Amino acid sequence: MTRPGYDGCVTTQDGREREVLRVLDRYLVEIVEAYNLCPWARSSRTSGELARGVLWGPEPTLDAWVAMAATLLAQPDARVVMVVAPEYTGTLQQLRDVRAQVALRLPDAGVAEFHPAADLDLASPSRLVRFLRRSPDPMMQLVPLAILDTVRTPDRVVIEPSELAAMLAGNFKLPEVAIADRIAQTNHDTVKPLADEIVAKLAAIAADRAASY
Repeated sequence: MTRPGYDGCVTTQDGREREVLRVLDRYLVEIVEAYNLCPWARSSRTSGELARGVLWGPEPTLDAWVAMAATLLAQPDARVVMVVAPEYTGTLQQLRDVRAQVALRLPDAGVAEFHPAADLDLASPSRLVRFLRRSPDPMMQLVPLAILDTVRTPDRVVIEPSELAAMLAGNFKLPEVAIADRIAQTNHDTVKPLADEIVAKLAAIAADRAASY
């Protein structure tokens, strides 16, 4: 699946960027926050600790991804960074491949990819995670590893929405049962009976995106 470019509905660069971030806010507020998929999502968004940037072009270079992410991570209050690429035409797998390269270039940050083509899979909590990352536009989320305190995962590149909650709280630890596993299970329990409702909301956000830019 590829993504079409913009059709010029919003004619100025600043106007297009505002619309991209407005639609992203709908996803954060109406999906992530509304269903409590990440308990600290609202506080990070409203407290000025969320740094966001828009990366234009259908095939941004690796250098472009890294440069924007590094610039946002350098902001003093940034605890969560989102680099949105609304014109990106690559598939989910291609974005995952780019994510891996970005992670290698920015070893002090955990990186996760979000993509509007992520499918719903309720077979298990872990398989649902991709669907919960069905953002209106392709993007990467980065969190400084310093926030993880002493936590280090083997590849240090995937930050699940459930892990982000603990990171933002500043108290991420490694209990006998992983926090990510517990909250992934909670999210699965939440989403499973409401899947049709959530899919409809995501479709409405996607329609908003298509009509706006």
